[in-house]
Amino acid sequence: MTQRAPAMYIGHGSPMFALQPGKAGALLNEFSRYFTDVKAVLMISPHWMTNGLALTAADELDTIHDFYGFPDLLYRVTYKAPGDQKTADLISQHLKSAGYEVSLDANRGRDHGAWVPMLHLLPEANIPVIQLSLDRTLNSDGLIKLGETLKMLRDEGIAVIASGSLTHNLYEIQPEQAPPVSYADRFEKWVRNSVEKRDAERLSNPEQFCDDFKRAHPTAEHYVPLLVALGASDEADQLQVLEGGILHGVISMESYGWV
Repeated sequence: MTQRAPAMYIGHGSPMFALQPGKAGALLNEFSRYFTDVKAVLMISPHWMTNGLALTAADELDTIHDFYGFPDLLYRVTYKAPGDQKTADLISQHLKSAGYEVSLDANRGRDHGAWVPMLHLLPEANIPVIQLSLDRTLNSDGLIKLGETLKMLRDEGIAVIASGSLTHNLYEIQPEQAPPVSYADRFEKWVRNSVEKRDAERLSNPEQFCDDFKRAHPTAEHYVPLLVALGASDEADQLQVLEGGILHGVISMESYGWV
């Protein structure tokens, strides 16, 4: 019997995370021990948003450097894990059987929300990593239900990883080593407590239950992948909290793994 693959929510931080792994990168690398029997990874990133769902569907995927103004070295970093068209077809059929409309994209590569954290989680790049778009038409309940649908893939050896950031207010960015701003620290702790309790109601409606949400997330796209990861996990899983810290005062690097 195939061992159940992990589900994760990863705080992917700045693109510079690729070159500066720090504590968060070390924790991801340590967590890789749970990927021994994983056959493929399905990655959801807020940097590929579509109306409806789309999947990368090629055996080779480019590394997309979808950012500007960073050191030249960063644009030379690539993540060479294969894609897997057959696995993309399998995932597509699974989603379609659950009532979703899915398109296959043979030209799309992996954006930095997908490949940067994978550099540290699976640096050997020897497992196929397929990317699923974030459907902007789904509300909070719909994102959790999507995760619940994807959860079945874990029994087939396909890890489900959602990438984002628990706090993401780039308007208030501080120097890299600045101490955490109070609202970012509070919101990170609030989310962690809610995840530990599997409180889907609070996590689905953070603006109603936490005054810090709107400041932590002027726009919500880096938060909502957490709901997909929550749906892809269940009470049978053991939660691992990867406390990666808060960089630049306002960018949480915290990640969660369910195994």
